[in-house]
Amino acid sequence: MIDPLGIVSRVNSQQPGLSRPMAGGEGSDFKQDLLAEMKKVNDLQRDATQATNDLLTGQRDDIEGVMIAAQKADSAFRMLLALRNKAVDAYDEVRNIRV
Repeated sequence: MIDPLGIVSRVNSQQPGLSRPMAGGEGSDFKQDLLAEMKKVNDLQRDATQATNDLLTGQRDDIEGVMIAAQKADSAFRMLLALRNKAVDAYDEVRNIRV
């Protein structure tokens, strides 16, 4: 799977233990990271929609660029959806732990 948002490469660069500092440390907040990635996905989708509209109105003539923009937006959305599904699965697993 390609990494249109750079999430995987950013995590890999934080090696060796893949551990990030907890809240209150020097690391960034998970919520802020997630919101920033959602904004990037939204921007990619907006760009793809604009490129499609420009192609349909004749303001743009490179169908390859439009298709690439649409594919980037689709890949980013699928990655965000996969992240959401993993987070929901993790929440369900933690919720089902008996204490």
